[in-house]
Amino acid sequence: MIRTIPSAVFFSLAVLTSPLLSQQRISNEAVPRDTSFTVSSAAAKVSTQYPTVTLVESELPPEIVAHENIVYAKQGQRELHLDLFALRDDSAKRRPCVILIHGGGWRSGYRRMEWPMAQHLAAKGYITATVEYRLSIEALYPTAIYDLKAAIRWMRKNAGTYNGDPAQIGVYGCSSGGELAAFLGATGGMEKFEGSLGDMTQSSSVQAVVDIDGILDFTDPAESGKDTIPQKPSAGKYWIGASYRENPELWREASPINYINNNTAPMLFINSALPRFHAGRDSVVAMMAKRGIYTEVHTIADTPHPFWFFHPWFDEAFGYIVPFLDKTMKER
Repeated sequence: MIRTIPSAVFFSLAVLTSPLLSQQRISNEAVPRDTSFTVSSAAAKVSTQYPTVTLVESELPPEIVAHENIVYAKQGQRELHLDLFALRDDSAKRRPCVILIHGGGWRSGYRRMEWPMAQHLAAKGYITATVEYRLSIEALYPTAIYDLKAAIRWMRKNAGTYNGDPAQIGVYGCSSGGELAAFLGATGGMEKFEGSLGDMTQSSSVQAVVDIDGILDFTDPAESGKDTIPQKPSAGKYWIGASYRENPELWREASPINYINNNTAPMLFINSALPRFHAGRDSVVAMMAKRGIYTEVHTIADTPHPFWFFHPWFDEAFGYIVPFLDKTMKER
């Protein structure tokens, strides 16, 4: 079931200009947008404290082909898109696939933010796709989960068209996208979170997770303690539709930490220096260790939250990501 946004949440979303409450009636042109988080706004903020860093640019290498604006699922008239990158390669070898999930507090951001990482990973022999999903300004939790599982099913069904291996699909996400990636890695095949979009005969399970500064436990005080001023809802409240005090059970339900099981995918955690974004990480690592599931943890010193957009931090993170993906997917 799609949860639309209660009227109480609309008051500070100035970008909404019409009462688009029914997901089935939203056309692509009428989709509400929140532009509070962009690469440009992140750069303006970060550069004041770190004036020597530089943005990682989107640049398509000649050996990579891009397939843009592929419709991977539809909800009524609402189309959901992805952009796919693959080597110009006629090799018979099937390549692992990686779905990239942008951040933005579950209500802002856009899939092109992750083009640089997608292009770099494609050059290393991965089929990559940056994915659009419905944000909290349009539909509440767990709609984004349904959308992303549909994207995984689309990739599994269509991987062969792009020389991809349908048996090896990983997910990568930053910030709120990292939380979503971890959620996907822990809930593969759980009927409650499958939704009904796309080809339901395909599995939504993934074989690897890269979580960059994405929290794992919404009930951690760093997240659950934010909603003290009604006029300033937290990103969590915007997405879940209620504060922790109003609906603690829903905040627990939205937390990846509560779904770690023997089938959880291996996970790589790359974190900024800000402890807030480590919420639940150490507990999840311990839970996975008890089950013999591979994890890696890397915290990059003296970094702001959106470090993955910038050199030299992007390069350090990339140096962790490729070996992890090679280990968990290519070497299998």
